[in-house]
Amino acid sequence: MLPDNVLFEGGAGETVRKKLLETTNLHTILRLPTGIFYANGVKANVLFWDAKPSSKEPWTKEVWVYDYRTNIHHTLKKNPLKLDDLNDFIACYNPKNRNKRKETFDTTNNPEGRWRKFTYDEIIARDKTSLDIAWLKDKSLADLDNLPDPDELALDIVENLEAGLESFKAIIASLNGK
Repeated sequence: MLPDNVLFEGGAGETVRKKLLETTNLHTILRLPTGIFYANGVKANVLFWDAKPSSKEPWTKEVWVYDYRTNIHHTLKKNPLKLDDLNDFIACYNPKNRNKRKETFDTTNNPEGRWRKFTYDEIIARDKTSLDIAWLKDKSLADLDNLPDPDELALDIVENLEAGLESFKAIIASLNGK
């Protein structure tokens, strides 16, 4: 499980992503909502890959992304993530035969589909080889009448502030050699 910034930061992060695509078969990314497994306010991702031996050609040919973040809202206390919430992802992942996966996203017929495939060439062409891939429209940004309840918004703000404070504490600790 990785926080979001690992998927898009430049420098060493970009180098690590390229190596991951070349030396493993990175086949799936599950984008999770804010704060459900990781520190409050931090968006998490689960990456699935198979280790491979050295090769001149990159092992990753395509990466399947399941967006269980956009327009999904969970909280640790009032609406925690449950296994049943991931049933659609599990069905799309198709653990019995990953070679028979089918996209649920379609530009015309299903623009709200959460399961989509990206080729190695599409990913490597992205700015900084970013794996922070999103295509669904965030309805809360488009429709101000359907914002979450004020208590949920306030909780999100508190979680984001706490996550920011934790990040700054970690930076200070690393600067002080702790």
